[in-house]
Amino acid sequence: MELHIRKASIALAALGVGLAAPAALASDNHIAVDGWQHPYFAPWQQAASDAQRDFGIASVVFKVPSGPKLELQTELMESQASQGVKALGIFPGDPVGVNSTIAELKSNGIPVAALGGCAADPTDAVFCFATDPYRTTYTMMKALIAAMGGKGNIVHLTGLLVDTNTGLREQAVVEAVNETNGAVKLLQTVADTDDPTMGDQKINAVLASSRDKIDGIIATAHITSAVIAKSLRSFGDKRIKLVAFDDDQAVIDDLKDGFAVSTYVQNPYGQAYIGAYALDLLASGACTMKVDAPWIKTPQTAHFIDSGVLEVTVDMLDTYKDDLKKRTANIQSKFKNTYMTCR
Repeated sequence: MELHIRKASIALAALGVGLAAPAALASDNHIAVDGWQHPYFAPWQQAASDAQRDFGIASVVFKVPSGPKLELQTELMESQASQGVKALGIFPGDPVGVNSTIAELKSNGIPVAALGGCAADPTDAVFCFATDPYRTTYTMMKALIAAMGGKGNIVHLTGLLVDTNTGLREQAVVEAVNETNGAVKLLQTVADTDDPTMGDQKINAVLASSRDKIDGIIATAHITSAVIAKSLRSFGDKRIKLVAFDDDQAVIDDLKDGFAVSTYVQNPYGQAYIGAYALDLLASGACTMKVDAPWIKTPQTAHFIDSGVLEVTVDMLDTYKDDLKKRTANIQSKFKNTYMTCR
Protein backbone atom coordinates (compact mmCIF):
# COMPACT_ATOMS: atom_id res chain seq x y z
CA MET A 1 0.00 0.00 0.00
CA GLU A 2 1.21 3.53 -0.78
CA LEU A 3 1.09 6.02 2.09
CA HIS A 4 0.18 9.59 1.16
CA ILE A 5 1.65 11.05 4.33
CA ARG A 6 1.31 14.77 3.59
CA LYS A 7 -2.39 14.62 2.69
CA ALA A 8 -3.23 12.31 5.60
CA SER A 9 -1.43 14.55 8.10
CA ILE A 10 -3.23 17.67 6.90
CA ALA A 11 -6.60 15.92 7.00
CA LEU A 12 -6.02 14.56 10.49
CA ALA A 13 -4.84 17.92 11.81
CA ALA A 14 -8.03 19.48 10.50
CA LEU A 15 -10.06 16.90 12.41
CA GLY A 16 -8.04 17.37 15.59
CA VAL A 17 -7.28 13.66 15.88
CA GLY A 18 -3.56 13.89 16.70
CA LEU A 19 -2.54 12.86 20.18
CA ALA A 20 0.50 15.06 20.68
CA ALA A 21 1.46 18.60 19.77
CA PRO A 22 3.31 18.78 16.43
CA ALA A 23 7.07 18.58 16.94
CA ALA A 24 9.93 20.14 15.06
CA LEU A 25 11.98 17.60 13.16
CA ALA A 26 13.85 15.90 15.99
CA SER A 27 15.06 12.75 14.25
CA ASP A 28 16.54 11.81 10.91
CA ASN A 29 15.37 8.22 11.31
CA HIS A 30 13.29 6.34 8.77
CA ILE A 31 10.85 4.00 10.54
CA ALA A 32 8.49 1.42 9.03
CA VAL A 33 5.41 -0.21 10.51
CA ASP A 34 4.43 -3.26 8.48
CA GLY A 35 0.97 -4.71 8.89
CA TRP A 36 -0.84 -7.46 7.02
CA GLN A 37 -3.45 -7.71 4.28
CA HIS A 38 -6.40 -7.33 6.61
CA PRO A 39 -8.77 -4.46 7.49
CA TYR A 40 -7.61 -4.52 11.11
CA PHE A 41 -4.41 -2.78 10.05
CA ALA A 42 -6.04 0.10 8.18
CA PRO A 43 -5.58 2.53 11.14
CA TRP A 44 -1.82 1.91 11.05
CA GLN A 45 -1.54 4.09 7.97
CA GLN A 46 -2.93 7.13 9.76
CA ALA A 47 -0.97 6.27 12.90
CA ALA A 48 2.28 6.25 10.92
CA SER A 49 1.53 9.67 9.50
CA ASP A 50 0.58 11.05 12.91
CA ALA A 51 3.67 9.63 14.62
CA GLN A 52 5.91 11.17 11.96
CA ARG A 53 4.34 14.58 12.56
CA ASP A 54 3.86 14.47 16.33
CA PHE A 55 7.32 13.13 17.23
CA GLY A 56 9.34 14.93 14.55
CA ILE A 57 10.54 11.74 12.86
CA ALA A 58 12.04 12.08 9.38
CA SER A 59 9.64 9.44 8.00
CA VAL A 60 7.30 6.75 9.23
CA VAL A 61 5.85 4.57 6.48
CA PHE A 62 3.17 1.90 6.55
CA LYS A 63 3.56 -1.13 4.31
CA VAL A 64 2.08 -4.59 3.99
CA PRO A 65 3.59 -7.71 2.38
CA SER A 66 2.29 -8.42 -1.11
CA GLY A 67 0.68 -11.63 0.18
CA PRO A 68 0.08 -13.56 3.44
CA LYS A 69 3.27 -15.61 3.31
CA LEU A 70 6.37 -15.62 5.49
CA GLU A 71 8.76 -15.27 2.57
CA LEU A 72 6.92 -12.20 1.32
CA GLN A 73 7.11 -10.60 4.75
CA THR A 74 10.82 -11.29 5.10
CA GLU A 75 11.46 -9.98 1.60
CA LEU A 76 9.72 -6.73 2.52
CA MET A 77 11.70 -6.42 5.75
CA GLU A 78 15.02 -7.00 4.00
CA SER A 79 14.11 -4.58 1.21
CA GLN A 80 13.28 -1.87 3.72
CA ALA A 81 16.54 -2.43 5.56
CA SER A 82 18.49 -2.07 2.31
CA GLN A 83 16.65 1.20 1.62
CA GLY A 84 17.76 2.80 4.87
CA VAL A 85 14.96 2.03 7.32
CA LYS A 86 16.47 2.29 10.81
CA ALA A 87 13.82 0.39 12.79
CA LEU A 88 10.85 -1.83 11.99
CA GLY A 89 7.55 -2.59 13.65
CA ILE A 90 5.93 -5.72 12.20
CA PHE A 91 2.93 -7.95 12.64
CA PRO A 92 4.57 -11.40 12.76
CA GLY A 93 2.69 -13.44 10.18
CA ASP A 94 4.63 -16.48 11.35
CA PRO A 95 5.62 -16.04 15.02
CA VAL A 96 8.50 -18.51 14.80
CA GLY A 97 9.58 -18.30 11.17
CA VAL A 98 10.11 -14.53 11.24
CA ASN A 99 12.67 -14.74 14.04
CA SER A 100 15.65 -15.48 11.80
CA THR A 101 15.04 -12.25 9.87
CA ILE A 102 14.56 -10.29 13.09
CA ALA A 103 17.93 -11.64 14.28
CA GLU A 104 19.57 -10.73 10.97
CA LEU A 105 18.29 -7.16 11.18
CA LYS A 106 19.39 -6.86 14.81
CA SER A 107 22.92 -7.90 13.82
CA ASN A 108 22.88 -4.99 11.39
CA GLY A 109 21.78 -2.52 14.05
CA ILE A 110 18.09 -2.42 13.08
CA PRO A 111 15.73 -3.02 16.01
CA VAL A 112 12.44 -4.82 15.33
CA ALA A 113 9.30 -4.69 17.50
CA ALA A 114 6.31 -6.99 17.17
CA LEU A 115 3.07 -5.01 16.87
CA GLY A 116 -0.46 -6.39 16.87
CA GLY A 117 0.84 -9.92 17.52
CA CYS A 118 3.94 -11.44 19.07
CA ALA A 119 6.99 -13.22 17.79
CA ALA A 120 7.55 -16.38 19.82
CA ASP A 121 10.41 -16.60 22.31
CA PRO A 122 13.29 -17.00 21.90
CA THR A 123 13.24 -13.88 19.75
CA ASP A 124 15.31 -10.76 19.21
CA ALA A 125 12.18 -8.61 18.90
CA VAL A 126 12.66 -5.77 21.38
CA PHE A 127 9.10 -6.04 22.66
CA CYS A 128 5.59 -7.12 21.70
CA PHE A 129 2.88 -4.45 21.84
CA ALA A 130 -0.50 -6.00 21.16
CA THR A 131 -3.85 -7.09 22.52
CA ASP A 132 -3.52 -9.91 25.01
CA PRO A 133 -5.46 -12.56 23.04
CA TYR A 134 -5.85 -15.02 25.89
CA ARG A 135 -6.95 -12.58 28.58
CA THR A 136 -9.23 -10.63 26.25
CA THR A 137 -10.98 -13.78 25.00
CA TYR A 138 -11.38 -15.10 28.52
CA THR A 139 -12.98 -11.79 29.54
CA MET A 140 -15.26 -11.93 26.49
CA MET A 141 -16.32 -15.44 27.44
CA LYS A 142 -17.22 -14.35 30.97
CA ALA A 143 -19.40 -11.60 29.50
CA LEU A 144 -21.08 -14.05 27.13
CA ILE A 145 -21.74 -16.62 29.85
CA ALA A 146 -23.26 -13.91 32.07
CA ALA A 147 -25.51 -12.74 29.21
CA MET A 148 -26.69 -16.34 28.75
CA GLY A 149 -27.62 -16.64 32.40
CA GLY A 150 -24.69 -18.93 33.17
CA LYS A 151 -25.76 -21.87 31.04
CA GLY A 152 -26.34 -23.00 27.46
CA ASN A 153 -24.59 -23.94 24.25
CA ILE A 154 -22.03 -21.74 22.55
CA VAL A 155 -20.12 -21.59 19.29
CA HIS A 156 -16.70 -20.01 18.99
CA LEU A 157 -16.02 -18.30 15.67
CA THR A 158 -12.37 -17.42 15.35
CA GLY A 159 -9.67 -16.29 12.98
CA LEU A 160 -7.19 -17.74 10.57
CA LEU A 161 -5.17 -20.67 11.84
CA VAL A 162 -1.99 -18.93 10.66
CA ASP A 163 -2.79 -15.94 12.92
CA THR A 164 -0.44 -15.85 15.91
CA ASN A 165 -3.40 -15.18 18.22
CA THR A 166 -5.93 -17.84 17.15
CA GLY A 167 -4.60 -20.73 19.25
CA LEU A 168 -4.50 -18.60 22.40
CA ARG A 169 -8.09 -17.51 21.85
CA GLU A 170 -9.21 -21.10 21.47
CA GLN A 171 -7.48 -22.04 24.73
CA ALA A 172 -9.17 -19.19 26.60
CA VAL A 173 -12.63 -20.25 25.41
CA VAL A 174 -12.05 -23.83 26.56
CA GLU A 175 -10.79 -22.62 29.94
CA ALA A 176 -13.86 -20.45 30.55
CA VAL A 177 -16.20 -23.26 29.49
CA ASN A 178 -14.46 -25.78 31.74
CA GLU A 179 -14.92 -23.45 34.72
CA THR A 180 -18.72 -23.77 34.38
CA ASN A 181 -18.58 -27.48 35.29
CA GLY A 182 -20.80 -28.49 32.42
CA ALA A 183 -23.34 -25.65 32.60
CA VAL A 184 -21.96 -24.24 29.36
CA LYS A 185 -21.14 -26.50 26.44
CA LEU A 186 -18.87 -25.60 23.53
CA LEU A 187 -20.73 -27.02 20.54
CA GLN A 188 -18.13 -26.10 17.95
CA THR A 189 -15.07 -24.01 17.23
CA VAL A 190 -15.04 -22.70 13.67
CA ALA A 191 -11.66 -21.31 12.58
CA ASP A 192 -10.54 -19.63 9.37
CA THR A 193 -13.57 -17.34 9.40
CA ASP A 194 -11.56 -14.09 9.36
CA ASP A 195 -11.92 -13.89 5.59
CA PRO A 196 -15.02 -12.56 3.82
CA THR A 197 -15.58 -15.55 1.55
CA MET A 198 -14.61 -18.39 3.88
CA GLY A 199 -16.22 -16.65 6.84
CA ASP A 200 -19.54 -16.23 5.08
CA GLN A 201 -19.60 -19.85 3.94
CA LYS A 202 -18.58 -21.41 7.25
CA ILE A 203 -20.61 -19.20 9.56
CA ASN A 204 -23.82 -19.46 7.59
CA ALA A 205 -23.39 -23.24 7.30
CA VAL A 206 -23.22 -23.45 11.11
CA LEU A 207 -26.28 -21.26 11.53
CA ALA A 208 -28.23 -23.20 8.93
CA SER A 209 -27.56 -26.54 10.63
CA SER A 210 -27.47 -25.63 14.32
CA ARG A 211 -29.02 -22.21 14.96
CA ASP A 212 -31.81 -23.58 17.16
CA LYS A 213 -29.26 -25.31 19.38
CA ILE A 214 -27.03 -22.24 19.86
CA ASP A 215 -27.57 -19.95 22.84
CA GLY A 216 -24.46 -17.82 22.51
CA ILE A 217 -21.72 -16.96 20.02
CA ILE A 218 -18.31 -15.52 20.72
CA ALA A 219 -16.57 -14.06 17.68
CA THR A 220 -12.87 -13.42 18.25
CA ALA A 221 -11.73 -11.95 14.95
CA HIS A 222 -12.46 -8.78 12.99
CA ILE A 223 -14.05 -9.98 9.74
CA THR A 224 -15.60 -12.91 11.60
CA SER A 225 -17.52 -10.47 13.77
CA ALA A 226 -18.77 -8.48 10.78
CA VAL A 227 -19.99 -11.65 9.07
CA ILE A 228 -21.85 -13.05 12.07
CA ALA A 229 -23.35 -9.62 12.80
CA LYS A 230 -24.85 -9.48 9.31
CA SER A 231 -26.01 -13.09 9.51
CA LEU A 232 -27.87 -12.73 12.81
CA ARG A 233 -29.54 -9.59 11.48
CA SER A 234 -30.62 -11.39 8.31
CA PHE A 235 -32.22 -14.12 10.43
CA GLY A 236 -33.76 -11.51 12.71
CA ASP A 237 -32.38 -13.52 15.62
CA LYS A 238 -31.99 -11.66 18.91
CA ARG A 239 -32.29 -14.82 21.01
CA ILE A 240 -28.69 -15.84 20.40
CA LYS A 241 -26.36 -13.76 22.53
CA LEU A 242 -23.42 -12.38 20.54
CA VAL A 243 -20.19 -11.01 21.97
CA ALA A 244 -18.13 -9.64 19.09
CA PHE A 245 -14.70 -8.20 18.35
CA ASP A 246 -13.71 -4.76 17.02
CA ASP A 247 -15.93 -2.11 15.54
CA ASP A 248 -16.88 -2.93 12.00
CA GLN A 249 -20.01 -0.96 11.14
CA ALA A 250 -22.07 -4.15 10.97
CA VAL A 251 -21.13 -4.89 14.58
CA ILE A 252 -21.93 -1.35 15.70
CA ASP A 253 -25.31 -1.55 13.98
CA ASP A 254 -26.04 -4.85 15.75
CA LEU A 255 -25.25 -3.25 19.09
CA LYS A 256 -27.60 -0.37 18.35
CA ASP A 257 -30.44 -2.69 17.37
CA GLY A 258 -30.05 -5.38 20.01
CA PHE A 259 -28.50 -8.17 17.96
CA ALA A 260 -25.25 -8.07 20.00
CA VAL A 261 -24.53 -7.85 23.72
CA SER A 262 -21.16 -6.11 23.41
CA THR A 263 -18.03 -5.90 21.35
CA TYR A 264 -14.41 -5.70 22.47
CA VAL A 265 -12.56 -3.05 20.50
CA GLN A 266 -8.81 -3.29 20.10
CA ASN A 267 -6.35 -0.44 19.70
CA PRO A 268 -4.60 -0.87 16.32
CA TYR A 269 -4.00 2.86 15.96
CA GLY A 270 -2.18 2.95 19.30
CA GLN A 271 -0.06 -0.06 18.41
CA ALA A 272 1.45 1.63 15.36
CA TYR A 273 1.54 5.14 16.83
CA ILE A 274 3.32 4.20 20.04
CA GLY A 275 5.36 1.53 18.27
CA ALA A 276 6.80 4.13 15.88
CA TYR A 277 7.53 6.46 18.80
CA ALA A 278 9.46 3.79 20.71
CA LEU A 279 11.31 2.52 17.64
CA ASP A 280 12.52 6.03 16.82
CA LEU A 281 14.00 6.36 20.32
CA LEU A 282 15.74 3.00 19.92
CA ALA A 283 17.03 3.77 16.43
CA SER A 284 18.41 7.10 17.64
CA GLY A 285 20.51 5.29 20.22
CA ALA A 286 19.00 7.52 22.89
CA CYS A 287 17.21 4.69 24.68
CA THR A 288 17.36 0.98 25.33
CA MET A 289 14.67 -1.32 26.69
CA LYS A 290 14.75 -1.95 30.43
CA VAL A 291 15.49 -5.50 31.47
CA ASP A 292 13.45 -5.04 34.66
CA ALA A 293 10.47 -3.23 33.12
CA PRO A 294 7.03 -4.47 34.22
CA TRP A 295 6.80 -6.88 31.30
CA ILE A 296 3.81 -9.20 31.08
CA LYS A 297 4.74 -12.83 30.49
CA THR A 298 2.48 -14.62 28.00
CA PRO A 299 2.64 -18.07 26.39
CA GLN A 300 4.45 -16.44 23.45
CA THR A 301 6.87 -13.97 24.99
CA ALA A 302 8.29 -12.61 28.22
CA HIS A 303 8.34 -9.05 26.86
CA PHE A 304 4.66 -8.26 26.31
CA ILE A 305 2.99 -4.86 26.63
CA ASP A 306 -0.80 -4.74 26.51
CA SER A 307 -2.07 -2.15 24.01
CA GLY A 308 -5.50 -2.28 25.59
CA VAL A 309 -8.98 -3.38 24.63
CA LEU A 310 -12.27 -1.70 25.45
CA GLU A 311 -15.60 -3.39 26.11
CA VAL A 312 -18.22 -1.42 24.18
CA THR A 313 -21.91 -1.72 24.99
CA VAL A 314 -24.79 0.18 23.45
CA ASP A 315 -24.52 3.02 25.97
CA MET A 316 -20.88 3.68 24.97
CA LEU A 317 -21.29 4.02 21.21
CA ASP A 318 -20.95 7.80 21.29
CA THR A 319 -17.86 7.85 23.50
CA TYR A 320 -15.74 4.76 22.92
CA LYS A 321 -13.51 6.28 20.23
CA ASP A 322 -12.58 9.13 22.56
CA ASP A 323 -11.93 6.59 25.31
CA LEU A 324 -9.49 4.74 23.03
CA LYS A 325 -7.68 8.00 22.18
CA LYS A 326 -7.29 8.75 25.88
CA ARG A 327 -5.96 5.26 26.50
CA THR A 328 -3.39 5.62 23.71
CA ALA A 329 -2.27 9.03 24.97
CA ASN A 330 -1.92 7.64 28.50
CA ILE A 331 0.22 4.66 27.39
CA GLN A 332 2.44 6.88 25.20
CA SER A 333 3.01 9.44 27.96
CA LYS A 334 4.32 6.75 30.32
CA PHE A 335 6.03 4.44 27.82
CA LYS A 336 9.55 5.85 27.91
CA ASN A 337 9.83 6.05 31.69
CA THR A 338 8.21 2.65 32.20
CA TYR A 339 9.93 0.52 29.58
CA MET A 340 13.09 2.37 28.52
CA THR A 341 16.38 3.62 29.90
CA CYS A 342 17.35 6.86 28.15
CA ARG A 343 20.44 8.99 28.40
